[in-house]
Amino acid sequence: MGSESIVFSIFLIFSGAAVISSFALLTRQPLIVGYIVLGGLFGPFGLDLVSDSKILEQISHIGIIFLLFLLGLDLQPRNFGKLIGRSAFVTITSGVILCVLGTLICRQFQFSWLESGLIGISLMFSSTIIGIKLLPTTMLHHKHTGEVLIAILLIQDILAIITLILLSGTDHIGDVGAWLGVGISLPGLLIGARYTVRWIILPLLTRFDRFHEYIFLLAIGWCLGVAELAQALGLSLEIGAFIAGISLANSPIAQYIATNLKPLRDFFLILFFFSIGAGFNLGLIEQIWLPSILITALVLVLKPVLHAKLLSVTGESKSLSWEAGFRLGQTSEFSLLIAFIASAQGLIGVVAAHVIQATAILTFLISTYIVVFRFPTPIAISDRLRRD
Repeated sequence: MGSESIVFSIFLIFSGAAVISSFALLTRQPLIVGYIVLGGLFGPFGLDLVSDSKILEQISHIGIIFLLFLLGLDLQPRNFGKLIGRSAFVTITSGVILCVLGTLICRQFQFSWLESGLIGISLMFSSTIIGIKLLPTTMLHHKHTGEVLIAILLIQDILAIITLILLSGTDHIGDVGAWLGVGISLPGLLIGARYTVRWIILPLLTRFDRFHEYIFLLAIGWCLGVAELAQALGLSLEIGAFIAGISLANSPIAQYIATNLKPLRDFFLILFFFSIGAGFNLGLIEQIWLPSILITALVLVLKPVLHAKLLSVTGESKSLSWEAGFRLGQTSEFSLLIAFIASAQGLIGVVAAHVIQATAILTFLISTYIVVFRFPTPIAISDRLRRD
């Protein structure tokens, strides 16, 4: 694909995304779904307007790197310590039950134990993007419901990142020497990043904090530099980006960096979700529709019930427990990442990957409608429920 083709492809993607996002917002749907649908429409299995999605897929991988970098920036250890005791029981218990049931369902459709297990794991997580976007700002910052949701989503994000780290290390799954190398490289990179930030990055940021462009460039350079170093040490780009974020999390400028990098992250994530849709083979519908519908039903019915019952056990009110349960009643963008990385590593086949993707799309769609029609959201149809 030449440079002109890349420019034309990006033109198609972002012009199309602008149009389809309008329809998504009018129908009260998350924009992620619009980007995936657009990929399916414009990709090689649709109109074939963007026939070579591989290069765009490689470019879009930068969005995943920035996503993990920003998650690391938001992970302040002192805050996480307060949240983990309160919500870990709910998160882990519900996740294990969903994982086991999802695995058993998939085994009935002749998926291998590994494929079934990874599909089951993908059901453990709820969408941080949908959960936060559908939460009114007042509830997000000043209500106990927001605190409970953020606590659960934060723990789920950490578990998802651990899963991605483990999946990224399976290139050498049978190589004991490689795993020993990882055992040395990972703590070494953590320690090295911490002291590099303390002795070099923070002094530079303090000295030149008036130059916003410099802060922006230094943050990007730090993120990508640690990501490349991690890959050179036998880890992965994702691990390096997450470590780069954690190392800056306690700095006074962490939130400023996170806020200013989000538009860049969103640019690349649009390409990522488009590439997910472009790789969705509609010819496999006959093979995936039944397991996808059954697993979708499992998530939509059981996930709210599990969260509601478990939150009630921990002392939360009945109304808060059910509201939180329904707001968490979908799979996650991390589920798509699990399918993407596991497929790239050869751990799951194309059919299993498509089951994960189809389940994510269906639960995004249906769960959003349930929340919009029942609970306060910024995009509610009813004036009674619309909250900013």
